[in-house]
Amino acid sequence: MKVVILAGGLGTRISEESHLKPKPMIEVGGRPIMWHIMKYYSEYGFHDFVICLGYKQYVVKEFFADYFLHTSDVTFDLAHNKMEVHNNYSEPWKVTLVDTGLNTMTGGRVKRIQPYIGDEPFMLTYGDGVSTVDLDKLVKFHQSHGKIATITTVNIGQMKGVLDIAPDNTILSFREKQDDDGALINGGFMMLNPQIFDYLENDSTVFEKEPMQRLAAEGELKSFYHSGFWQCMDTQREMNKLETLWQSGNAPWKIWKD
Repeated sequence: MKVVILAGGLGTRISEESHLKPKPMIEVGGRPIMWHIMKYYSEYGFHDFVICLGYKQYVVKEFFADYFLHTSDVTFDLAHNKMEVHNNYSEPWKVTLVDTGLNTMTGGRVKRIQPYIGDEPFMLTYGDGVSTVDLDKLVKFHQSHGKIATITTVNIGQMKGVLDIAPDNTILSFREKQDDDGALINGGFMMLNPQIFDYLENDSTVFEKEPMQRLAAEGELKSFYHSGFWQCMDTQREMNKLETLWQSGNAPWKIWKD
């Protein structure tokens, strides 16, 4: 199953870093936050990634093109124009990097990667958030209810899109945050059936607005509640929080071995 990562936004709320690179490439512990997300998915057996690029896309492409330079010792034989890679361990990943446009909205970005997904269910998440969500249970839950979309929901106050969820986990409504909200929010880590593409019209479609609202109204949107660790990286403060967790040696999302 493919994992789609949204990595094309401008990251204006963390412009101290994002004026140099896309937000998903901002580093935690010396590695891009998106790398941490991919490592997490990979531990659950998801190795096939489709990354939606936009702002400063070349930074992401260069990172993966030179991946061995980031992870291995190398010898450059300048006289013979050769490079030897030592200890060339690499993750078992297949990474498809797709230019989804500089100013394309989130729904439009997902629509543009449809040719790389085909007629199969897929995972979708944001390129700036880490969590300890149980991906195996997420998949089983999604397969059990037969609806088009499942989103992981977390309780973190009034920061993101707000959800109204029925006792049977059907999402009744989806709207953007308000200052007086304190409800469950969309935490990313979604699983979607290919019918989702029918809800995405063009580059101006915001995934979190009309498509989500329509899915909720039609009873096709389910909540997978996660009560454990979840943290996005929208601001410098949140980046510092993640860095502190990583440096402490107790980063909750680090479930892989070095």
